[in-house]
Amino acid sequence: MDKYAGKIAAALLIFMFLAMLGSSWNDSATFDEVAHIGAGYTYLKYRDMRLNPEHPPLLKDLAALPLLFMNLNFDNTLPFWTWENVNDRQWAAGNHLLYEAGNNPDKIMLASRLPTIILAAIFGFMLFGWVSGYYGKKIGLLALFFFATSPTFIAHSRFVTTDLGAAFGFFLGIVYFLKFLENQDRKSLLKLGAVLGIVMLVKFSLVLLLPTYLILTLMRIFIFKGQNPAPEISLTPTHQNELARPRLEISSSGFWPLLAKLFFAGLIALSVIYIIYAFQIWDYPQDQHIRDIKYILEDYKVKSLASLDVWLVEHRLTRPLGHYFYGFLMVARRTAGGNTAYFMGEVSSKGWWSYFPVLAFLKEQLSFWILAAVALFWSAWKIKKNAWSTANLKEWTGKNFVLAAGMVFISIYWVSSLLNPLNIGVRHVLPTFPFLYFLTAIGIVGWLRENRFENPRGILENLFTVYANYLRPAPKYLFVFCLLFLMLLDILLSFPAYLSYYNVLGGGLKRGYKIATDSNYDWGQDLKRLAFFAEKNNTPKIYLDYFGGGSPKYYLGDKYQGWWSSFGPPPRGSYFAVSLNSLMGNQARPVGDITIKPEDTYSWLRGKEPAARGGSSILIYKF
Repeated sequence: MDKYAGKIAAALLIFMFLAMLGSSWNDSATFDEVAHIGAGYTYLKYRDMRLNPEHPPLLKDLAALPLLFMNLNFDNTLPFWTWENVNDRQWAAGNHLLYEAGNNPDKIMLASRLPTIILAAIFGFMLFGWVSGYYGKKIGLLALFFFATSPTFIAHSRFVTTDLGAAFGFFLGIVYFLKFLENQDRKSLLKLGAVLGIVMLVKFSLVLLLPTYLILTLMRIFIFKGQNPAPEISLTPTHQNELARPRLEISSSGFWPLLAKLFFAGLIALSVIYIIYAFQIWDYPQDQHIRDIKYILEDYKVKSLASLDVWLVEHRLTRPLGHYFYGFLMVARRTAGGNTAYFMGEVSSKGWWSYFPVLAFLKEQLSFWILAAVALFWSAWKIKKNAWSTANLKEWTGKNFVLAAGMVFISIYWVSSLLNPLNIGVRHVLPTFPFLYFLTAIGIVGWLRENRFENPRGILENLFTVYANYLRPAPKYLFVFCLLFLMLLDILLSFPAYLSYYNVLGGGLKRGYKIATDSNYDWGQDLKRLAFFAEKNNTPKIYLDYFGGGSPKYYLGDKYQGWWSSFGPPPRGSYFAVSLNSLMGNQARPVGDITIKPEDTYSWLRGKEPAARGGSSILIYKF
């Protein structure tokens, strides 16, 4: 297989690319894309970053780059450009660019999504290369297979949002930090600083790399204190030559010298952030900049931080850092405050501790979780069999530092997510999935290849080798092959509704919305499919309660009539369509400080079966 590994990897990435591109072709704008596309376009065209400051600019810039060659109409002299309400500006600007300025929104959507799709393919290629370099091409291919057949990755690699970029950013941040630990030379340090600066321009959550670096540094000091080893990375002592490639050479420099190097890498990262932000706000009028920040941070809980940010923006030299800090403060406040969401029959703004574990389990393929369980139980059995002690654990960690680093990152990120009340989608734990993939791949290959018989001597041993290596493990290989085949089949059958994907335990594509909606099921992606239904059925009027970033007026024209629960049933003989995010949120049980008025609960839809669907996420009723 090693001989053809490159071709197999290329085939997997082409498959994933086609799945992403094909499934996004008729997706209308999701809720967040309206703000991100408009913001990215104005960053590049006007060098003015007044829109959507709560996310760093890099992915928005990347998505907007093709738009600069499309001769689009956009009028930044309209009133929304200087509205006092900073949050409302981004939606008005995005809607103007997409639907009101005479541009073709479908061409804009496809052009701006393409860079993210390409970035996902690059991510998969680098994941394969990195895992293969340490653990061999079989494990690299299996990790890539999990990545390329992940409905969550396919779904969120097609949109102009920060989720795919954040996952890639965390991956790069961990990879280049481990490379730095291997060498600790000037070249590795400069690369780490540059990469850290770049990924910090993707999403503010990447600040979690910093505690990860600190913990891994302390681990490295504890494990290799007084040593200068070059241990082989091994999966099991028996098969380290088969399953592992190189060594992880860790320099033995002390804590403070190492911390000083990391501090210097941080300065490099800060310089990268400063340069990019300086360019992005170059033509953002300083007086407008100050007014905007004062408006947003006027009631900020920690007044000293708000005052510091205003001071930074008031001084021309520190303005770029002030704008970065401004976005960080906005995200910190939103994260602490939570977000109103629907989950398993309830609506709350305070979140649920079970939210991310349940969704991660139900929105990834069940076959993958079965394989992950096999890998976990096999690893636990190996630990019990070897009667591990603290000394053994220390030795194993030294020989498997890359594996341990993946586990540490997963732990840090999941603890942060479980403590976070901002429950708006499984996409927020996406950065941990690639590390889960490669850990599972290592366990599965180790399970398949345990107890292999090597270096036979004589006829009897050759016969036993055939039995031990090929006949005895055949049921295992058949079991794994069947699960991988089911994963591939499931992805093909789910096309193009990857955003709405739930595995069979979650209710599948048709009933998964009962678990959670929003970006887990209904993000507004099916408005064009509703328009196709109206055209196919020659529907004169559609009464619609829509959630998302699309424009019902643009796609439905005169057929569109906005309608909500409090209006009562629509006229007899007409069609009523409702986004499942709106329907489930209004029919759920309110928790905490959430209240739902009786007239907003769509009581007149209870017990009524939909006549059709627009895509997967819009129910259509006939009255």
